Amino acid sequence: MSKSLKKIVEESREKNIADVDMADRGVSSMLDIPGLFTLSNITQLILSHNKLTSVPANIADLKNLEVLNFFNNQIEDLPTQISSLQKLKHLNLGMNRLNSLPRGFGSLPALEVLDLTYNNLNEKSLPGNFFYLTTLRALYLSDNDFEALPSDIGKLTKLQIISLRDNDLVSLPKEIGELSQLKELHIQGNRMTVLPPELGRCHLCQ
Repeated sequence: MSKSLKKIVEESREKNIADVDMADRGVSSMLDIPGLFTLSNITQLILSHNKLTSVPANIADLKNLEVLNFFNNQIEDLPTQISSLQKLKHLNLGMNRLNSLPRGFGSLPALEVLDLTYNNLNEKSLPGNFFYLTTLRALYLSDNDFEALPSDIGKLTKLQIISLRDNDLVSLPKEIGELSQLKELHIQGNRMTVLPPELGRCHLCQ
């Protein structure tokens, strides 16, 4: 395993390849990939369908990352250093074992798409500055344990898509009506019986 991953790293460095795909390689630790954190030039890193249980603080060394895909691993926590990825636009953490997000997570200034589907998150899992992610266009929180959505959701004014399927939501905050660009709201599989009238302000595609 390690030789082929080493080869991917070497080729990326020698040929200045910006997209590194290490999906489905049986990787259990990013620290086992020789030279990975020296690839400060890469813009896309795909580590989906592996066996990762954590993300090392060295992730901050990959400072040009725009796309980071950890879909379908066993990650239980993230380092605070992930929020120093100033260029990150697309972060996929779907199908992992996260039950909280690190302090400072909301200081990702370029993040547009955040996928947290199929984790163990709830409203208490979100750090205080989560709703500073004002560049977000799509937020996927389906298949988690949310019973409520914080009223600060109204601060994410660029949101066009929110997916909240299969949680334990009983209601939505009226502030969701402040999301003037919202086009898709997925709320199937919750416990809601009514929706806030403020939703009428959104340009939702029914």
